[in-house]
Amino acid sequence: MSFTKTTEQDSNYNHLEKMSISELLSNINNEDKNVPQAVEKALPQIEALVSIIVSKLKNGGRLFYMGAGTSGRLGILDASECPPTFGVSHNLVIGIIAGGDSAIRKAVEFAEDSTTQGWEDLKSYNISKKDVVVGIAASGTTPYVIAALKACNDHHIITGCITCNKYSPLSQTAQYPIEVIVGPEFVTGSSRMKAGTAQKLVLNMITTTTMIQLGHIKGNKMVDMQLSNNKLVDRGTKMIMMELNISEEEAKILLNTHKNVRTAIKIYKDGNE
Repeated sequence: MSFTKTTEQDSNYNHLEKMSISELLSNINNEDKNVPQAVEKALPQIEALVSIIVSKLKNGGRLFYMGAGTSGRLGILDASECPPTFGVSHNLVIGIIAGGDSAIRKAVEFAEDSTTQGWEDLKSYNISKKDVVVGIAASGTTPYVIAALKACNDHHIITGCITCNKYSPLSQTAQYPIEVIVGPEFVTGSSRMKAGTAQKLVLNMITTTTMIQLGHIKGNKMVDMQLSNNKLVDRGTKMIMMELNISEEEAKILLNTHKNVRTAIKIYKDGNE
């Protein structure tokens, strides 16, 4: 199958420097409207990957995201939000970026071109057949990611990917590819825009669906969230009030005692049966 980098194709717009602020914003917004539709077309691929992730995590596995640049940062963002949102260990969903943690803030030159470092980075986490590794690369051609997934395949580790080009080398490497084809960027080649937005949407879907399947949501509430600031303590208090039909004062006492919404609700119910 032929491979064309649509993420690198010329923008549908030209003479951007001559546009007014209003025109620029309107045109960027028009392009962004295409992203959810592109994600919708990839739902069967997303479902296939999430199904295997749920299965692996239920059996003691972990989810790894790997990427470079914007893609790597998005993976780290999604992974870092799982513990406070769902109360899971920081070791359950792990984000790895080419160039190491310093690359989160500042680009590390040529880090994405290494064909050996990705596997080395995974080995430092004692990667095993229990785990799942998802490579993230808008282009679908990042050597760091592709080589790491190839090594995972060789070691019988499940691999997936999120890319924005069809039939890319990354898609051909991953066992469970997700291809979200958003087309050319408003600024030619600036894949932090539509491609980045698409990747963020897919990442949200992967971890949210997985965590719901693993039992970390009750009804529609984050009952396992970490109470790490006043806003979340207030949210937790309201959850307990609604679930148990008790006063705010009672709910606050319960939450302060048990430090967890799910635990507070369970112990209250157990004691009032």
